[in-house]
Amino acid sequence: MNKIKLFVLSFIIYSCQAQPNPNDVALQDEVKNYTLETVVDGIPIPWGMAWLPDRSMLVTEKSGILYHIKNGAKTEVKNVPAVYNRGQGGLLDIVLHPDYAENGWIYITYASTEGEGEGGNTKLIRAKLENESLTQIESLYKCGPNTTKGQHFGSKIVFDNDGYLYFSAGERGAEFVNPQDITRDNGKIYRLNADGSVPADNPFVGKPGAKEAIYSYGHRNPQGLVKNPVTGAIWDHEHGPKGGDEINIIKKGANYGWPIVTYGIDYDGTTISDKTQKPGIEDPIYYWVPSIAPCGMTFVTGDKYPQWKGHLLVGSLKFQYLQLVKLDGDKIIGRQKIATDIGRVRNVAQGPDGFVYLGVEGKGILKIIPN
Repeated sequence: MNKIKLFVLSFIIYSCQAQPNPNDVALQDEVKNYTLETVVDGIPIPWGMAWLPDRSMLVTEKSGILYHIKNGAKTEVKNVPAVYNRGQGGLLDIVLHPDYAENGWIYITYASTEGEGEGGNTKLIRAKLENESLTQIESLYKCGPNTTKGQHFGSKIVFDNDGYLYFSAGERGAEFVNPQDITRDNGKIYRLNADGSVPADNPFVGKPGAKEAIYSYGHRNPQGLVKNPVTGAIWDHEHGPKGGDEINIIKKGANYGWPIVTYGIDYDGTTISDKTQKPGIEDPIYYWVPSIAPCGMTFVTGDKYPQWKGHLLVGSLKFQYLQLVKLDGDKIIGRQKIATDIGRVRNVAQGPDGFVYLGVEGKGILKIIPN
C-alpha cells in the first residue's frame, strides 16, 4: 500500500512539472577571459540603453529617470513623461531612429496612465533631445485599456532594415483575454512606420475590429527584441510561466501560442495547457526549462569577442548571469554562462565601440573588456 501511495505521489509531482526540453543543449560553465568595468553606478534598475553619435549613452531607469551618461558622469534629462511605476511597469526601452543624425528622433516605451481605466499600460512615444531635455514629444501608440495589475508590460523596441519600428507589449496578466484576441491590445508585437502610422501591409489591416498595428500575437511578456544582423529578421525572447521561456523569430501575422500552448506550468503548479504544439501556431526555436527569466538580448558582431561573434547574449534575471546562446543559422547549438553571479541582468547591448554593455540591477552599467 505504501508503495502504491509513493508511486501516485511521484506521478503527481512529475505531472506538475514543466515540460523538459528533450533536445536541450548542455549549459557550459563560464571561461572568464574578460574583465568587467563599471561605466556608471547608482542606477537601481537600468532598462534601456542607447548611444548618441558622440558615443555618450542614454539609459532609462525603471522609476522614471532618463540619464544622459558622458565620461562616467550622469545627468538627468528633463521633461520625461510621468510613468506608471508599478510592478514591472515604469520607464522601459529607448532606441534612436536609424537616421538619427539627420532627424534626431528618439523612441521610448513606458507604462502610462493615459487613456481608459485605472492603472497603466504600455505606451510608445518619440521625442528629441535638446539641452538635456526632451522636446517635440509625440505620442505614437498607447495600449489600452489600463489595468492596475503590475505584471507584463514588455517592452522592447527595434527597427528593421526597411525602417519599420517594432515594439512589444506583454499581456498584462490577462492571459486568457488579451494574447489571442487581435481586437485587443497586449500580448502582441506591433509594427509601425517611424511616424507612428500603420503600414498598409500590416497583417490585420482592414480586419473588422482589429488593432491594425499588430504584427504578431500570442505573446506572454517579450523583454527581448532584436534584429538578426545577417538575415534582417526580428527575434524576440519572452518570459514563460514556470518554465517555457522562449526565443522566437517573428513572422507577419503569426500566432505564438500563449496560452493555448506552453512548455511551462502556472506558478502554483497547475496546468495552463496540456499542449506544447498545435497546427497554425509557431514553435519557438528554443525554450528554457527551468525558466531563466530572460531580459535583454543582443547579437554579437565585430571582432572584439571572437568566440562570441555571430551568437546571442541573453540576460537572466533569475540566475543572475549572462547566457551565451551559440547559433548555427537559426539553430541553437550551445550555451554558456557569462558573468556568473553578476546580479539581475536587466539588459545587454553592444555599443558602437564594439564592446558589450550590461545593465545590472543595483550596480548600473558595466562593460565587458576581453583579456
